Amino acid sequence: MEKIKIQKPEGKLGVLIIGMSGAVSTTFIAGTLSVRKGLSLPIGSITQLGTIRLGKRSENRFPKIKDVIPLADLNDIVFGGWDIRDENAYQSCQIAQVLNEKDLAGVKDELEQIRPMAGAFDQTYVKKLTSDFIKKGATKWDLMTQIQEDIKNFQAKNNCSRVVVIWSGSTEIFLPLGEVHKDLSNLEKAMKENHPEIAPSMLYAYAAVSLGVPFINGAPNLTVDMPAIWDLAKKTGTPILGKDFKTGQTMLKTVLTPMFKTRMLGLSGWFSTNILGNRDGEVLDDPGSFKTKEESKLSVIETILQPELYPELYGNVYHKVRINYYPPRKDNKEGWDNIDLFGWMGYPMQMKVDFLCRDSILAAPLALDLVLFSDLAKRCGFMGIQSWLSFYFKSPMHDFNTVPEHDLFIQNAKMKNTLRMIMGEETVDYLDEEIEVYQ
Repeated sequence: MEKIKIQKPEGKLGVLIIGMSGAVSTTFIAGTLSVRKGLSLPIGSITQLGTIRLGKRSENRFPKIKDVIPLADLNDIVFGGWDIRDENAYQSCQIAQVLNEKDLAGVKDELEQIRPMAGAFDQTYVKKLTSDFIKKGATKWDLMTQIQEDIKNFQAKNNCSRVVVIWSGSTEIFLPLGEVHKDLSNLEKAMKENHPEIAPSMLYAYAAVSLGVPFINGAPNLTVDMPAIWDLAKKTGTPILGKDFKTGQTMLKTVLTPMFKTRMLGLSGWFSTNILGNRDGEVLDDPGSFKTKEESKLSVIETILQPELYPELYGNVYHKVRINYYPPRKDNKEGWDNIDLFGWMGYPMQMKVDFLCRDSILAAPLALDLVLFSDLAKRCGFMGIQSWLSFYFKSPMHDFNTVPEHDLFIQNAKMKNTLRMIMGEETVDYLDEEIEVYQ
């Protein structure tokens, strides 16, 4: 197989985070700084700890991904971004209360040097937040051009050869795909006319993609998941990724649901509830923002189960999702699931799962991997939707002609096969592994 020509990861990589003071962002920044100083381990990061099988299993070749794939070095990353709170990253870490003072002490000096640029914000789209540290402009197009200038100025000031932009901000209110999102000229016209269906996240997305900068959508917002941005990404040769980081409860669903389907066990109902107390929990306490998150979470089970193929098993599943803001928990989220199954001759069974997780601790390594992989994709000449990175998202982006894949293990296989392709290695059919044994 011919090896893809990959631009070397030379120079600094700018990582611009939207929502820089949030719990996920600050945990991502502080953790990356800590890892590169040798103060902690990058647990949860596939790019840093994961391995990949090369050749046949009998060859026993399992190198680490970072040792065979030309990823950017952590020491070359420069952090920046936008927020609606004017505080340095160390102050934001203290407010988020995810990491303890002992872990922050080792990177305090670096964190204090990282400050956000004023964000593009409109309370119409995130009703629970307010701020005066925001950009001003007559139109949404004006705000977008200010973001473009921010990206160019940051890259020049920090001598970065490449930049990646990642949305780690709050969940915006639910916006269905409309006419303004289906055509690039319509989208540009809508920004200039302050159309209500243009949310702030779309301004960041357009600004980045128009400059050829990879854009990662870590929230369930529409943002880049629209034909207008798909076309712009192809026009500028830019990778786009999304949407909504797959961390706790949904990650479990993408593991358990394939198990039920593989065993041909029936499913009657799945009730999921969450309690969390960080800023994300507060934002999701608003029905408009919750609707956006709900749409993302609800799509997982049905897509995996394919009820149209197995109506007797999955044709009448009752799926309910709840998210409750509970301040005492702060960033320590609890996801509780009650699952009603049925098996042989229709006899009922139940499964109950209680996942007491740390939301930002799970999301931070995903952010790191996505930054490194999106930069790799850009250097490989990949553009448009990066479906090979669906592994990381609750609601993987796809075009209208593609059925998204939600099964975590199939997603993982697809991701590693893409890495093998990049290296010029033969991709792996996991059924063939078993055939090898009998030949």
